[in-house]
Amino acid sequence: MMSFSLRRTAPPPSHMPKSSFSDKTGQPPPPLPEKAETIPEPDKRTVTTQPTSAGPPTQADAKDLDVERSKKRQNIITRTLWTFIMIGGFVGLLLMGHAYLIILVMLCQALVYREVTALFSLKDHAPDTLDVDTGGQKDPWSKTLNWYFFAVTNYFLYGESIIYYFKHVVFTDGQLLPFAMNHRIISFTLYTIGFMGFVMSLKRGYLKQQFGLFCWVHMSLLLIVVSSHFIVNNILEGLIWFWVPASLVICNDVFAYIWGITLGRTPLIKLSPKKTVEGFVGAFWSTLIFSVFWGSYFMQFKYMICPVHDLGVSIWSDVQCVPNPVFVRREWEIWGPLQVFLSQILGRPIAVIPYVPYQLHLLVFAIFASLFAPFGGFFASGFKRAFNIKDFGHSIPGHGGMTDRMDCQFLMGVFTYVYYSSFIREHHVTVGSILQMIVSGLSVEEQLELMRDLKKYMQGQGISLD
Repeated sequence: MMSFSLRRTAPPPSHMPKSSFSDKTGQPPPPLPEKAETIPEPDKRTVTTQPTSAGPPTQADAKDLDVERSKKRQNIITRTLWTFIMIGGFVGLLLMGHAYLIILVMLCQALVYREVTALFSLKDHAPDTLDVDTGGQKDPWSKTLNWYFFAVTNYFLYGESIIYYFKHVVFTDGQLLPFAMNHRIISFTLYTIGFMGFVMSLKRGYLKQQFGLFCWVHMSLLLIVVSSHFIVNNILEGLIWFWVPASLVICNDVFAYIWGITLGRTPLIKLSPKKTVEGFVGAFWSTLIFSVFWGSYFMQFKYMICPVHDLGVSIWSDVQCVPNPVFVRREWEIWGPLQVFLSQILGRPIAVIPYVPYQLHLLVFAIFASLFAPFGGFFASGFKRAFNIKDFGHSIPGHGGMTDRMDCQFLMGVFTYVYYSSFIREHHVTVGSILQMIVSGLSVEEQLELMRDLKKYMQGQGISLD
């Protein structure tokens, strides 16, 4: 940060006694030498003030200005370049298929987890008691346990997703069946092993810090891994439930910046001094309009709206499914007097207005992305202020860490899954759910009896099973 120089002459202290020269001659003492005064500011910038009689900026000051401008210019170029790289990579993975987007989400959650857990280290804390010799002692909390809990949580959550969305595969494979039938007890056993490892790692002098880190890790698992699990479920329910909400968050962020630098005057929240009320309001209306056009375009493609049944599909695959009713076009009958009024204005009869229910849901997503998702960013800003850091890391050049880019996405992803599960998802019987009931609820003899009865039924319908 560049220092600003202001010249001023420091007055002599009032408590200093007069010199013998002044007593005898009556003349004032010689002036004190000019001295720079350093004023610390809350954000740790150092402003050096010097006597005000200085002339125009020196050559050194001009050089500092050029260096500062060059750094800002280079940062803008780097930030813009990596923005297009991320957008291009995002679109490329979308075209390649569901599996690649799931890998992307898992990679992002791993980077965010590493950045957040790295903020809490026992190396930065003194022992609980002074009679503990810490010379040469390693961090008593091993990073292995941190990542062990991360792996176990992912095993449990993604195992649940695989069993739910791929019943037709899991319950027909003899090798996967034991894991599917005992998935939860296996997950709990693995967690218990990690819990025992933590207790065995407790050391005198570090107990308070170790339990603090234990809570820190579990908070990170809840906010990061569980949120990522819901985002993956959105992908499996149909790419449109992942792609459009994520795009709305990005759109809101971009429009908030544009409106902020154009009309922004009123600060919005102290945690983020650059956020303005004008940018917040302008981004709300812009995102609302953008959501209808953006979502209406992508809902035309079955590749985007169909739930996944095969992780090997891509944009070039022939994906077919029965669309969810929210994607089926409907007509809204206009109130009689309004029909007459609109017909007279437009010069042709208008009785109905075509619409798709998904467009109404888009407005809900846009409202959440504009009014509530930004608070995930404010939460992250407060987090950074608490630890006195500018960014969570340097994973993305020009953008800081992965956490700086994903703070709002986690909140949006969880809302999308909860909203979809509550108001949009169809609950009906599937082949996978029936198969799960047969495998888990019937004995081998009962399964054979069911097969014989089903065979008789099919033959009675004139269907040959040969």
